[in-house]
Amino acid sequence: MLRVEAITQNTRDLKCGRVLDRRGDICARLVAMVDRFCTGLDCVDVAFIPDGLLDRLPTGSQLGASRVGGIDLNQPRIRHALAAGLALAVSPAGFSVGELTDKVRSITGQGDHDYTVRHGAYDLRKLRAKGRIDKPGRSRRYHVPDHAARTIAGILTLRGHVIAPSLPASEAPASDANQPPGHPSTATTNSSASPCRNSSPISPWTHPPPHSQQIVDTVTPSTQLLLSGV
Repeated sequence: MLRVEAITQNTRDLKCGRVLDRRGDICARLVAMVDRFCTGLDCVDVAFIPDGLLDRLPTGSQLGASRVGGIDLNQPRIRHALAAGLALAVSPAGFSVGELTDKVRSITGQGDHDYTVRHGAYDLRKLRAKGRIDKPGRSRRYHVPDHAARTIAGILTLRGHVIAPSLPASEAPASDANQPPGHPSTATTNSSASPCRNSSPISPWTHPPPHSQQIVDTVTPSTQLLLSGV
């Protein structure tokens, strides 16, 4: 049995008042935090990918009046952004661009110059265009809807635990790919026959000269390629 409870150390962080009259609002806020956390666990445990989503992700999308590029799951950067967004999905008040950037850095171990706030903002735009991240109204806080959390969990599970482990087994070494099919050939070299002896006993040549090749520039039915010895 799993027991989940929310405890606040400082009610000021809840931003709903600290006086005793606000006790009901404080409890309601804590209950909402517990529900949000349990819902996040359920979304990660029971994940699914809608039909046709993997085909639509790489295509471009429209976000307002701007055209936004697609999501390429083969790029580690976008996968790290998805993982960071899923980790921050349980935040009661959502998360900011800076918080997503810090989460990506903590996941990958990258520095401030490797993944900047500008990178995080651009990745969030692409995720918003695909409906994986939501930013209500004019707020600067981002939220992950429940259905989007299930989809992100399914995508990361499929890419990281199903497709990635099968890639090394499906790739053949480069040396094997260049070899022709069949058994390897075993080339043998036989010693050539002894040189021909002179046809005339009075010939001034004592050793036969090397063979010379006579090349015919124009080959017609009446001409042939002649190989003769001088």
